[in-house]
Amino acid sequence: MPPSPLEDLEKICPVCRSCLAGAGRHDIVAGYPGGGSNRSFDEYLKDNESELGELAFLPELALLERITAELKNGDVRIPSPARRFETNPSIRLETFSWQGLAALLEDGRPSRPRPVKKRETVLVWLHPVSRSVMVQAGSDADWLALKIAAEGIDKERLAEREGVPLAVIEEAMSRAVEKGLVIAPRSLIRRNPERTPPGVRVDEEFLESPFFTLQLHITQDCDLRCKHCYDRSRRSSLGLMKGTALLDELREFCRDRHVRGQVTFSGGNPLLHPGFFDLYRAAVERGFVTAVLGNPASRENLERILRIRKPAFYQVSLEGLREHNDAIRGKGSFDKVLRFLPLLREYGIPSLVMLTLTGDNMDQVIPLGDRLAGLTDGFTFNRLAQVGEGANLRLPARDDFQSFLASYLKASERNPVLTLKDNLFNILLRREGKKPFGGCAGYGCSAAFNFLAVLPDGEVHACRKFPSLVGNIHDQRLADIYDSEPAERYRRGTAACRACPIRPVCGSCLAVMYGRGMDIFNSRDPHCFMEEGFPG
Repeated sequence: MPPSPLEDLEKICPVCRSCLAGAGRHDIVAGYPGGGSNRSFDEYLKDNESELGELAFLPELALLERITAELKNGDVRIPSPARRFETNPSIRLETFSWQGLAALLEDGRPSRPRPVKKRETVLVWLHPVSRSVMVQAGSDADWLALKIAAEGIDKERLAEREGVPLAVIEEAMSRAVEKGLVIAPRSLIRRNPERTPPGVRVDEEFLESPFFTLQLHITQDCDLRCKHCYDRSRRSSLGLMKGTALLDELREFCRDRHVRGQVTFSGGNPLLHPGFFDLYRAAVERGFVTAVLGNPASRENLERILRIRKPAFYQVSLEGLREHNDAIRGKGSFDKVLRFLPLLREYGIPSLVMLTLTGDNMDQVIPLGDRLAGLTDGFTFNRLAQVGEGANLRLPARDDFQSFLASYLKASERNPVLTLKDNLFNILLRREGKKPFGGCAGYGCSAAFNFLAVLPDGEVHACRKFPSLVGNIHDQRLADIYDSEPAERYRRGTAACRACPIRPVCGSCLAVMYGRGMDIFNSRDPHCFMEEGFPG
């Protein structure tokens, strides 16, 4: 039996039917003969356009809904991964005389704005991963990315020819890939799936990184003397010429590995480097995502950064509430950070606050998160690495840390400022039957995986929080350092975690283990409370 007209509308044009019902135009619905008449609802509405009045946009909305339904019920094969950047073959373009139709199809909108009479081209496509139908008005960035992919245009040459910052082009491509408009080549920054525990299914998102971060410590100079500082050694600052050459190597590395590069400037305090702004500009010119890990900066310095390009985020640190923080980071530093965060918000710069977790400030973390609500975009912690000055501080006991994680996880449900970073949260998420998150840097312990730290004197470390030397940029190329056996050893991590079912999103914290004097390649994180996958 063919579907009734009402069933047709519920299945293909539910938003149109809702609009008509809301306007009391049940007569329009009643007059529709249904799809069995070989007449689509958008065609029927077009024939009766004179009767629609303020709902004159409905014929085009019905067409958009029909296109969406056809794509959802069709069988489009989307190559994944692609050999090169390619346009998603499921994309359908339609130019309408009404603007705002796509917004009407968005789920969960508390109020849907009425379309206005203005031309607009809408994109409809299947997301290659979720297979969800996406509907969106096309933007200039979308058209740029689609043109680059369709015509195989070299991004660097395009930037030079058009006088457009390469970062703008890279961002457009990155967004298009994320949305599924463009299919990217497979990232070569990829975990070896054979090293995952037997019988454990690992989501691709935890195996393959589309990003690679170079944490660039350009100077040891700092205006603070924190009591947990893990490196106060004297090192020469990174020179502008060598720093620029390194960024060129990073650009080549990212292009060859099919990943987007991020340069995170740190120190010391990176803004104390006399060539900071030159190096920051050089990173932007090469199309990298940029971020700053530093101390509060002046309004003038923030404006200088913004004149080059807004960073993806600016991270500062607090070690607890005022009294404890100032005892660790220096008198007045707490209030200085709290005055700085509104300045970042004023300039539209995303802010992050980081805390180094010890046995002495653990009970202050959640209250501090409550204090930071509305002031920052994210607040989280790293466990103390008992290295350098940090050897004089203490870590919490394992049972206390487990209880703290549970309290933090619960508090994060009411306070969105509290973000997850420590790998061991995944033990609790697994117990609750919830989807894991990526852990420390998106892939569990990301030492020498999608992350490397370069120190001011050229040393390259798998992780900045403890001595993990894998090479030196004065003697080796970045790609050779990444592919070296020392780097691969850190990527493999500790053998003790090989059978653990959350290994792909955890792998322990090597820095914490090192600070405890443990064998980081064979021991188990001293705070781990996972029971599965371990003997005894």
